[in-house]
Order: sequence, then structure tokens, then C-alpha cells
Amino acid sequence: MYQLAAPASAEIEVKKSRFIGMLFPVTSRAEAKQRLAELRAAHPGAVHHCWVLICDGDSGLDDDGEPSGTAARPMYNVLSHKSVANILAVVVRYWGGTKLGAGGLARAYGQAVTEAMKVAELVAFEPLAERRLSFGFADEAALRRLAEQRGAVVLAADYGDAVTLTVRLKAADVDAFVAEASDLLRGALTVAAPD
Repeated sequence: MYQLAAPASAEIEVKKSRFIGMLFPVTSRAEAKQRLAELRAAHPGAVHHCWVLICDGDSGLDDDGEPSGTAARPMYNVLSHKSVANILAVVVRYWGGTKLGAGGLARAYGQAVTEAMKVAELVAFEPLAERRLSFGFADEAALRRLAEQRGAVVLAADYGDAVTLTVRLKAADVDAFVAEASDLLRGALTVAAPD
């Protein structure tokens, strides 16, 4: 299984319609929705923003007004054939004035993603894990620095009787990160998996 190292894109033209295939590494549906909103804002003149999300436990696809099965399904087929995960594929279509028919649409959307995959850099997929870390207020800055240094992304912060940070990092790094955090905070740390 593979994932994208960085975003990638390619553009094709079919009977004067422009199809811009874009690939983004994502880790959640919320992140994918944010990226899609940004693309809609960046391409307001496009007639369709078709997308496929293949994400750990949360996937989806949308033809965005194209006839059912002519856009997202061919895009999904390309991605599944390449064995990629944690990816958002979007094809933005600018209307060229000529109808392509169901077969033409399916070929164009699939080709747009194929062309973007040709320029994409793939790396081995590394599963991610989340942990909730609870600790005293005085230690927040130190723990945030450690998270940044170790590649852990802070997803949320809750403040009650203590600070609770929800972090996401590579599953293989969880034990080492928790041990280092516990040492840093002199054992004054509570760790739990998210609800």
C-alpha cells in the first residue's frame, strides 16, 4: 500500500473540455472537505468538481452532477489499481461546449487521474494513530515542542482540570513518543486512545 509524498496534478483536454486532475495526501474526511472547499473557491468557473476519497476508515466519492458512474467510479478504479491510501483525488472540469457521452466522460476522468498519478511521488503507507495526552498546564509548551519535533500533529486541545491534547502520529512511533513525553513530564502524564 502507498500514499502520496506531496500533492500532484496534471491537465488534459478532450474536445475543448479541460480536465485538471489533482491528488492530495489527506488523513481525514474533514481535511478532504476543507481541500475540496478551497478548490471550489479557486476554480469558480468550473462546471464540475468530481472527487474520490480513500482514507483510513472514511472513504467516499461524488460525481458532482456528471451522469452517475461516469466520473468518480473511473477515478476510483485508477486509485485502487495503484494501491494508494489516504488520498483525495479531484478532477475539475471546464466545459468545452461538446458533449462527450458516458464512455467519453469515463475515459476523460480516468485519464486525468492517471496523468496526475504519473507525476506523483508515492511512498510506503504508514498507518497513523491518535492518542489523548492529559497533563498539567505548566507543561503544555514543552509537550507541544516535543510533538512538533517528533512529527506528531496536535489535532485538538481541551482545557479543564488539566490540558488534554489529541495528537496523531505514525503508529510505529507511538510507544517511543509516549515514553519520551512521560520522561519529559516526570511521569505526570495520562495517555488514552481517543473515544
